[in-house]
Amino acid sequence: MNLDILIAEDEPTIRETLRFLLAHQGWQVDTVSDGDSVMRAVRSHRPGMIVLDVMMPGRSGFDILRALRTDVELADIPVLILTARGQSHDRQLACELGADGFISKPFANDLLIQEVSRLLSLRRLGNMVS
Repeated sequence: MNLDILIAEDEPTIRETLRFLLAHQGWQVDTVSDGDSVMRAVRSHRPGMIVLDVMMPGRSGFDILRALRTDVELADIPVLILTARGQSHDRQLACELGADGFISKPFANDLLIQEVSRLLSLRRLGNMVS
């Protein structure tokens, strides 16, 4: 399976909304519901990008982002942080850890689709240059 987007979100309603919204755009989408499952899913599917919640059971989204950015095989995968933690220090930490985008919940569907499109396009451009 050629996976475009991995969604890591513990809230079932939000996870399903994201899956439906992004799959409806024609992207191949998979989901995980806890932080411990993210790295396994990333290694097995090598997604084009990750939509990552911060507050999840197991490892936090920030811990996962840190692990991704320090792994040479996974460091180039774009990560969009999607979180209820929308304070400026959360945004700053996400940036410092290497997030490629940050959206606070509740989110506008069109903004989410726009950010996902942008990050997938950047990923494709990066792959063409490499």
